[in-house]
Amino acid sequence: MARENAFRVAGIVTEALSNQTYRVQLSNGHRVFAFFRRADRLNEAKVALGDQVLLEISPYDLSEGRIVLEKKI
Repeated sequence: MARENAFRVAGIVTEALSNQTYRVQLSNGHRVFAFFRRADRLNEAKVALGDQVLLEISPYDLSEGRIVLEKKI
């Protein structure tokens, strides 16, 4: 995913999957598969169900995104 082409959207974590991957629902109802960067994964970045996150999504693949910011609610 090239960062210069990616756009950022907010969503809410609805499901926690294995290997620190998550299912996130966007405000328009679209559900995407989300994951952390490797550096964030090593720094024990964790989110829980219901947390609001900011995702970077590539315009070429709208089914998955990278979590760049987490906000505990």
